[in-house]
Amino acid sequence: MISFLHQVAFVTGAGSGIGRATALAFAGAGARVVVAEINEESGRETVGHIHQSGGDALFVACDVAEPAQINAAIQQTVDTYGRLDIAINNAGIGGRYGRFTEQTPEDFDRIMAVNVGGVFYCMQAQIRQMLLQQKGTKAEGKTAESNPMESFPVGGRIVNVASIAGVRGMPMGAPYSASKHAVIGLTKTAALEYVKQNIRINAVCPAYTNSAMVDGLISAAPAMEDRMRRMIPLGRFGQPEEIAQAILWLCADDNTFFTGQTLQLDGGLTAG
Repeated sequence: MISFLHQVAFVTGAGSGIGRATALAFAGAGARVVVAEINEESGRETVGHIHQSGGDALFVACDVAEPAQINAAIQQTVDTYGRLDIAINNAGIGGRYGRFTEQTPEDFDRIMAVNVGGVFYCMQAQIRQMLLQQKGTKAEGKTAESNPMESFPVGGRIVNVASIAGVRGMPMGAPYSASKHAVIGLTKTAALEYVKQNIRINAVCPAYTNSAMVDGLISAAPAMEDRMRRMIPLGRFGQPEEIAQAILWLCADDNTFFTGQTLQLDGGLTAG
């Protein structure tokens, strides 16, 4: 079993879906989890689930489209736990279902602000903290003394949640597809820039996964549901827990030769 005992994992969009499943999985593997979420009620609910299971978790309010809030969330993480080992950038929005020419400037700008800007600014803050730790500089958190830095792996691990729409076109969802292509570009570029500092950066690309986002898409176009399922050779949507387990594998301490990659979790969709 993969263990992240005493390590600190920061998960955005952790109030539901893949984000919540990932936060719970890290907590179950021993990590101290920071639940970063714009929706306070759902974020605190995730923290409650972790506490009920005997885990350690912190809620931080964070709109990833706002760099100042991201920086504050990372600072709160370090103030509380003394460090940052793992970051999962999952927060994102689906946008409006419509043809290319029907998408509005407001649709496009909002999706880019959250899905691309959120990942970009989160990675900036996360990488800066990971680099500080390598230099032996850290804020003194209330648990830092009992968990000295020397007992943790040097470097860091970041996983960005992209989408299968980031590696292929998505009719009726151009802004969303463009944003996820951009996430993959950011992932590959940052991975190359910080590989010498042992900061491994990868992306997962799920196909349709049971989540509020997919529920919203089906609500907007109910006739699409059967077609969406038939597109996937396995004949079903993914489960958030399946994506979470892949993310944990990417962050495992002994998984040291995998960086700058996109892991496609698509039930065989792109195999043909």
